[in-house]
Amino acid sequence: MADELRFRRLRLKNWKNFRNVRVKVRDRMFLIGANASGKSNFLDVFRFLRDLASPGGGFREAVDRRGGVGALRCLAARSHPDVEIHVELEEEGVGRWRYEIAFRQDRRRPLLQRERVFRDGKRIVERPDEHDREDPERLTQTHIEQVNMNRRFRNLAAFFASVRYLHIVPQLVREPDRSVGRANDPYGGDFLEQVAGAPERTRNGRLEKIAKALRTAVPQLEDIVMARDNRGVPHLRGKYGHWRAHGAWQTEDRFSDGTLRLMGLLWAVMEAGGPLLLEEPELSLHAEVVRVLPQMLARAQRRTARQIFLSTHSPELLSDEGIGLDETLLVLPGTEGGRVVSAASQPEIRRLVEGGLSLAEAVVPRTRPRKVLELATFPGL
Repeated sequence: MADELRFRRLRLKNWKNFRNVRVKVRDRMFLIGANASGKSNFLDVFRFLRDLASPGGGFREAVDRRGGVGALRCLAARSHPDVEIHVELEEEGVGRWRYEIAFRQDRRRPLLQRERVFRDGKRIVERPDEHDREDPERLTQTHIEQVNMNRRFRNLAAFFASVRYLHIVPQLVREPDRSVGRANDPYGGDFLEQVAGAPERTRNGRLEKIAKALRTAVPQLEDIVMARDNRGVPHLRGKYGHWRAHGAWQTEDRFSDGTLRLMGLLWAVMEAGGPLLLEEPELSLHAEVVRVLPQMLARAQRRTARQIFLSTHSPELLSDEGIGLDETLLVLPGTEGGRVVSAASQPEIRRLVEGGLSLAEAVVPRTRPRKVLELATFPGL
């Protein structure tokens, strides 16, 4: 089953700003790096695999959505033209899988150079095959996106398609026409439609839990309900207590950015499913709320068993003592492409943590831009 799969290893060649990267993948990953170091590009590999296997997606759409092969291929690639992604996966109680894809630009279109699938070391798909050589147009599609071709590894396709990316943009949630033409929008454009579309019992149960959690973080918030206006548009309504005897109700257009972001995060982590990708979940949140996010995510994992990969700049988030060095990845820029290294592989970081420093104190300075202090002397100010 797809929900019994886990990513375990990842190798990238010439993917965006990474020329050659190999990493072990844990059930949680915390990506740390400077701005533009490649954290989002690293997470986008998992989104790319999702787009390959999702209905309405596929190889051509996944590449075009990212601006074509030219936008994906690492500038440091030099003479090697192929973009390559290799993932190893573990299926609980069954065995291991490996999926490989390599592609390049050909006459203004992406063209497969290789697609392989292995199960427990045995190759079950090898492309190009004799049919591809007879009809090269077949190499404009992967087997994993075709239901008539992926029967022997359809669980991989289902697992890739189950990847979810979340980065709530509060302004989209508040936009009156937010849900028009959007479905599963990772930026929250259809967030209220997703909430309204959940089975009533599920929706009410989750909103009750979210309201209970938010009461600890949002002053005066007492309750949250879902309702539709006279046009049928869904709205979240929050009851805030104040000097009035019965408080006052407000819709989401009056909610703070932090409230909307935290609601979206809480809703997402209560869902079962495939890996959850989070970009800077600390945005708009109070530092003390951020400190407990790792504990909350750990509890969610114990209930849903899904992998959670997130990027962050927050020392408060990284102050949690439960985060392991092997769960922490440093994304480091370089002239020959970016590197991704485990904090556990860095002797200096290990010594600092063993010497009593927090994880945040040990890793954040390693990712600080070298000339950041010069920003304070910006001549235009």
